[in-house]
Amino acid sequence: MTDTTLQPSPVPGFLRRIDRVVIAIGLIVAAIAIFLPEQLGPSAIFTGKNLLAIMPFLVLSVALAAWVKATGLDAQIVKVFSGHALTAIFAASLFGALSPFCSCGVVPLIAGLLAAGVPLGPVMAFWIASPIMDPQMFLITSAVLGVPFAVVKTIAAVVMGLGAGLAIHALAGQVFLTSPLRAGVGSSCSTSSCGPKKDPEIVWPFWQHAERRAMFTGEARGTGWFLLRWLTLAFVLESLMVTYVPGELVGGWLGGGNWWSIPLGVLVGIPAYLNGFAAVPTINALLDLGMMPGAAMAFLVAGSVTSIPAAMAVFALVRLPLFGLYISFGVLGAFATGLVYQALMF
Repeated sequence: MTDTTLQPSPVPGFLRRIDRVVIAIGLIVAAIAIFLPEQLGPSAIFTGKNLLAIMPFLVLSVALAAWVKATGLDAQIVKVFSGHALTAIFAASLFGALSPFCSCGVVPLIAGLLAAGVPLGPVMAFWIASPIMDPQMFLITSAVLGVPFAVVKTIAAVVMGLGAGLAIHALAGQVFLTSPLRAGVGSSCSTSSCGPKKDPEIVWPFWQHAERRAMFTGEARGTGWFLLRWLTLAFVLESLMVTYVPGELVGGWLGGGNWWSIPLGVLVGIPAYLNGFAAVPTINALLDLGMMPGAAMAFLVAGSVTSIPAAMAVFALVRLPLFGLYISFGVLGAFATGLVYQALMF
């Protein structure tokens, strides 16, 4: 079986990519220390707290992706997802809405699926649906914003995943989608040309085999470092936006029944969304300040898919055409969901 492990390219190129990200973090931190010294501590605390908060999800997703690879289960997933396209896309959308992965935590799984040759349609369906809703988020949203809000958001996750998956399926074979992963990330496959590979033997107790243990360790180490450095950069940038974009201004512009409230909710959700658990009480407070319900829904949906950490992780993983489609699906879906929810409220 072809090795599809998410692994770095040869050492010189790998080190160059590390240098670019790490140097960018260092330059930003140095600029904060020089020009905004009072912000250095808060930015460090913000970055550390958010990395710690997301770490359980990242560890789980990285370990799961490595386990799938080491056991040989990835080839079976390819086989299932390469079946009837519509069935696979619908199943991926539904599973994505019910899975416990955030927009960043799902990246290792997506990388593994793409590298293993899973068609882009089901992968995109799962990718879009997964960060919008999960069981824990449903309970929190229901408790703070109400059950109807949580139900609509869940339906939006499935519908958006389904729509994105079908759109990618319709574009199957287009040249700009034939190599989705960036060079050095993994073995990229065409939507149309990558089918099920020869089934390897599935070995559940993979730790009993030195080669599979090494595969698991290499996958987990490479993917974990890949995400850690990009997320650190994203959270440092986000700490500045949170500090210097006043919440009262956001609430004022997103309320009052203005025609621009919902599209603005989408746009603001992209940079201002922290994480689902922080966003729910924030939106509840903004609703009390007069924020439109549709704008609140648009903010949460757009932020779930296209927040800065998620967008940067996706940008580092896939080529620009697929990245553009991912962002477009998130933005258009959030806008449509906001309009529908606002209409349901009247």
